[in-house]
Amino acid sequence: MEKQTNFGSLTILGSTGSVGEQAIDVALKNGLPVNAISANRSVTRVEEQARRLSVKACAMADENAAKDLKTRLADTGIKVYGGTSGIEEMLSLDFGKDETVVNSILGEAGLKPTLATLNAKKRLALANKESLVCAGTFVMELAKKNNAPILPVDSEHSAIFQALRSGSQKEIKRIFLTASGGPFFGMTRDELASITPERALAHPTWNMGAKITIDSATLMNKGFEVIEAVHLFGVTPEQIKVLVHRESIMHSAIEYIDNSVIAQLSKPDMRLCVQYAITHPARTQAVIEELDLTKLAALTFAEPDTDTFILLDLAKKAIQKGGALPAVLNAANEVAVAAFLEKKLGFTGIFDLVAETVEELDAAKRATTLDEIFAYDKEARVVAKEKLSTVFQS
Repeated sequence: MEKQTNFGSLTILGSTGSVGEQAIDVALKNGLPVNAISANRSVTRVEEQARRLSVKACAMADENAAKDLKTRLADTGIKVYGGTSGIEEMLSLDFGKDETVVNSILGEAGLKPTLATLNAKKRLALANKESLVCAGTFVMELAKKNNAPILPVDSEHSAIFQALRSGSQKEIKRIFLTASGGPFFGMTRDELASITPERALAHPTWNMGAKITIDSATLMNKGFEVIEAVHLFGVTPEQIKVLVHRESIMHSAIEYIDNSVIAQLSKPDMRLCVQYAITHPARTQAVIEELDLTKLAALTFAEPDTDTFILLDLAKKAIQKGGALPAVLNAANEVAVAAFLEKKLGFTGIFDLVAETVEELDAAKRATTLDEIFAYDKEARVVAKEKLSTVFQS
């Protein structure tokens, strides 16, 4: 395909993950040059990507992986960076105007690269939830200060972003944030107690990484998306209504003050979201299947069961209180999900461990600086791990 140079070039962070791989697919299908890529430890895959894409630079979060990659790419002119500081240094490189950085790094580790991208005044296609969950106020202020656009990649926020082309932010009455409901929709807490990692990883609609798939099963993922939406679209938590939509066809919608509802519908495929973030405000030829409305039996919507899946409401309370509480919520959840995947914690234990950690660190709501955010993040991990070893052994 002929290169679409009017859309600039790309740097893809987290290139070996689900979204990163799809971003590469979008780049190839649109003929977009990729300047640089990063990953954690997947050296073999990054080498393959680097050679195929003819990138100028690579970064590996793991220092040993960076050394290995540097040796493997010694026959090329590709620069290799190592560690978090190396990723930040790579992001400071000038690859020319109209560069878009796709940040699909998993977890809190994606926050510093987000800040580095915005400090470099580059356009950011954001798929890393934790950047806004942990430090949304600071991220949005930095983006505004440096006139660096943030384009959402999550399917729900991309849908809202697209629907906003029909009205202004001040005309928003409510945002309908849709959720698939995960694989355990309709189950009671007692029924959830015996859920294994293998069952929880079987998402009914989306093909995602393990961490995000578990977050979808607990509805924590939707809680994070509420927090993200508050920051991205300048609304209050009370203006966001979560709806369980099992078909995953309507990806979210905006209800305006005149009671009109503008929704975005498509086949559930993240490549559309990635492509729109890269090419916005233009649209390009489809990289996903078309939606045949005549084959849809129904589009159903239901209230989420927040009495059972308590993390959704916990997220709303965290963003209402503010400060570092959302960062505490995220940190505790990362510890809990990792323990569940290692079979050191039961499925419902995720709910309880996160809730108890957030309750213990309620003082985090008074945090007002980025340094305090990082400090509470670390403290929350310590507290959660202590509770895991003393209270939640299963």
